[in-house]
Amino acid sequence: MRKKTTLAAAVLTAAALTLAACSGGGDGTDGGDGGDGGDPTEAVLSFYTDKAAWEPSFDDMNAASEGVTATLEFTGYSDPTAYDAFIKQSFRTDDKPDLFTWHTGDSLAQLVDEGLIAPTTEIWDAAIANGDVTEELAENYTYDGEQYCVPLNVVYWVMYYNKAVFEENGVEVPTTWDEFMDVGQTLVDNGVVPLHQMNIIFEFVWFQAILAGLDPDAYNGLSDGSVSYTDPVVVEAMNIWHDMQTDGFFIDPGVTTDPQTLLQTGEVAMAYFGTFFTGQLTDLGMVSDTDYGIFTLPNVSADLGDTSVVVETGPLCVGAGSANEAAALDYSAWWMGVDAQSAWSESRGDVSFNPGATVTDAALAAITEEVNGDGFLQLRRYLEATPTPIYTVASEQFGAFVTNNGDPMAVLEAIQAEADAYWAEN
Repeated sequence: MRKKTTLAAAVLTAAALTLAACSGGGDGTDGGDGGDGGDPTEAVLSFYTDKAAWEPSFDDMNAASEGVTATLEFTGYSDPTAYDAFIKQSFRTDDKPDLFTWHTGDSLAQLVDEGLIAPTTEIWDAAIANGDVTEELAENYTYDGEQYCVPLNVVYWVMYYNKAVFEENGVEVPTTWDEFMDVGQTLVDNGVVPLHQMNIIFEFVWFQAILAGLDPDAYNGLSDGSVSYTDPVVVEAMNIWHDMQTDGFFIDPGVTTDPQTLLQTGEVAMAYFGTFFTGQLTDLGMVSDTDYGIFTLPNVSADLGDTSVVVETGPLCVGAGSANEAAALDYSAWWMGVDAQSAWSESRGDVSFNPGATVTDAALAAITEEVNGDGFLQLRRYLEATPTPIYTVASEQFGAFVTNNGDPMAVLEAIQAEADAYWAEN
């Protein structure tokens, strides 16, 4: 099968490439014509993605899907800007992509509004009824009552910790926010930096973690303009973050060492990341449940019933009007099932959105079972939940806040000014 990989023209830092790992169209002549009753198991789908490094995993998925459903003709981009431009341009031609990866949030809504993505509501209804996905996850793919695309993957944002550092300092995994703060203070008192933090790429995540665990309704309200960034509970979240920075809970954001190395060496005791972080620790030779552990971050507010956990998910989309649209929809339905997701999890060494899938890493399997069970509330990651113009300003403001630990209110007022302008027109 023909495979292509298009490399980025832009040069990214090694850290950015590592961390970005966490979150085209054929003419239909290479395979069966899914749209005209052809056998979907014989179809070869043109598949485009901005995850060029994932090609080995998609090769594994072709082996898993052979004789069951269609296979993929892989074209991978490493430059996300070039990739986004290519996908948008492809829909102006006769060579629309059968399948392609994209982004949730505003970016997906724009393609839906232009009629470029085939709806997948029936696939989602069947998958939810079968227990393959949660209704909460479906919200990430829902527009005007219909679902579009299926999840390519899912990432749960959790806390990684160095077990040796915890043991040496006599601290245990916290189950409440007060215990979490006590752990942090004990580490500070012992000369250990408790937490990792960045002023680029993931500069927003502690705002996300604190507000989601303080008031999930307010967190969600920021995404639709029903809550202001200057509302008291949002200000409270920023002040908590400010105090944690003041109290020495975070590493200097100017440190350029990769976070997985910092956790391995014990230069930080904990790192709040998506579950993709497991693969990066494995690459360093760290052993899950031996060298490091994982726990869900407790809610800030003890009055909340369910524990908030942030979910990051990226879509696998079917191009509307593509040569093999029907076969691509069949493939999407297969992708949601236990067999496909078990194969995907094994290949990627990561969690699956399907709670019935086999996850080989015991710690990740436990997290998957935990966050998909009773007592947990899944929330969209801030980046995807926030309209792009607002996020652009917020990322700049949060980056400066992480660097300088300045006035929290000034940060929120600057973001709200952009939010006011955005919601006035939308």
